[in-house]
Amino acid sequence: MSTVPPPVYEWNTLPWRAIEQNVFKLQKRIYQASSRGEVTKVHSLQRLLMKSWAAGLLAVRRVTQDNRGKTTAGVDGVKNLAPTQRLALAQRLRHAPYIEEARPVRRVCIPKKGTDEKRPLGIPVMEERARQALAKLALEPEWEAKFEPNSYGFRPGRAAHDAIQAIFHNIRQKAKYVLDADIAKCFDRINHEALLNKLNTYPKMRQTVKAWLEAGIMDGADLFPSSEGTPQGGVISPLLANVALHGLETMIVGRFSRRMSRTRDPNVRRIQPMVIRYADDFVVIDEDLTVIKMAKEVIADWLKDLGLELKPSKTRLTHTLEEYEEPVGFDFLGFHIRQYTVGRHQATHTRWKILEHKTIIKPSKAAVKRHIDALGAIVTRHKPAPQGSLIRHLNPVIHGWANYYSTQCSKEVFNTIGHHLTRRLLAWAFSRHSKKSKHWVVQKYWHNGWNFSDGITTLHKHSDTPIVRHLKVTGSPFNGDWVYWTTRMGRHPEVPTRIAILLKR
Repeated sequence: MSTVPPPVYEWNTLPWRAIEQNVFKLQKRIYQASSRGEVTKVHSLQRLLMKSWAAGLLAVRRVTQDNRGKTTAGVDGVKNLAPTQRLALAQRLRHAPYIEEARPVRRVCIPKKGTDEKRPLGIPVMEERARQALAKLALEPEWEAKFEPNSYGFRPGRAAHDAIQAIFHNIRQKAKYVLDADIAKCFDRINHEALLNKLNTYPKMRQTVKAWLEAGIMDGADLFPSSEGTPQGGVISPLLANVALHGLETMIVGRFSRRMSRTRDPNVRRIQPMVIRYADDFVVIDEDLTVIKMAKEVIADWLKDLGLELKPSKTRLTHTLEEYEEPVGFDFLGFHIRQYTVGRHQATHTRWKILEHKTIIKPSKAAVKRHIDALGAIVTRHKPAPQGSLIRHLNPVIHGWANYYSTQCSKEVFNTIGHHLTRRLLAWAFSRHSKKSKHWVVQKYWHNGWNFSDGITTLHKHSDTPIVRHLKVTGSPFNGDWVYWTTRMGRHPEVPTRIAILLKR
């Protein structure tokens, strides 16, 4: 890979396709070397990437143009960079990819969904965000080759739907006990020394990551030391949190796996608990209650070494089919997962047995309530607005929510939400024309079978979103299987857009 900057290019004329391809090829080599356990080669390739002009450009573009928080300022107040400033920043990264000290992060608190609590974010300055993005480009392929198969949060090519599908595959043929756990303030309490030792990278990278961890937090005019934790808001923080929690699944599976009790044949399939983790939320699933109880104690001890602990208010032990201490089933990533007993005429016949229960996954009650409240708030805010404006504000919210839940049994919930929204829109319409008849109001705002439309834009119905089952992910985007990843994601750095579209279709 060339490390000489092309002086003839301006920011808006840079060959981004070639830049992405160059960086991805080097990332793929890092992944392959890490898969083979060649630590020296991994570190050598990472040093090469950190000094690469193409990687610096890509890192700057991601933090200044692609990321959602691109206009959030750090302690320096910088929100936007002009094209010439972006090129200058990429040049600085190329000459100084590592640091010994970092500027403090700016504390910003945002509300947590469904609670009155607030989530503290730490926003680095723009230059440090770009440097973190560069380090992430180098470290992520190494750890993608190491991460456990059932870790899904904040990883490329993986999503919450993969975690839900993994749970479904594990419990669909047998009712099981579940430890639904959450780690208390995971990002804020990770022990720095334990994290750096687990990261196990070369000295300059370790020194740079340590500088970010110990940068300090600026809350208003006050500066506080950051002696623990990885501040949320940094580009590299999710990766570091995944590194810290790496090994949880391997530890539980290795400790509690056992042979099937019906035979003593050592070659027979072993029974082992299932650990499915999405960032700091995870579930442990097993048919043996004793295993689940012991696993909870073992996990609590394992977390102590990282300076972490389970959150009692969000850690519960339940069963997927029968009531045990807690109500049947559990909520995970916005979904409610449980099993229902069915009669013999509805039972599923498999090759080995008859399943007298069905596994149903649907949106959780809390998620449904939040969505209905959000739709109601939009309608209330647009009380005096034209109908078209209201539709344009509702449609993106409906599309996004319905698409997220369109991989499971959500049709009934979609119809219920549609009914609530229709009643809210009727009240909105009647309040605008208090002296008109209800029949006149309905005919003005609803057309062609209760379609809320102004003749130009039409409100999208939740129930119009088709249910399409999600296929669980396998492997990593860096493994070289471009056909699989292009078909799955619709794009790939090494595949032309035209071919990617054809494969996606």
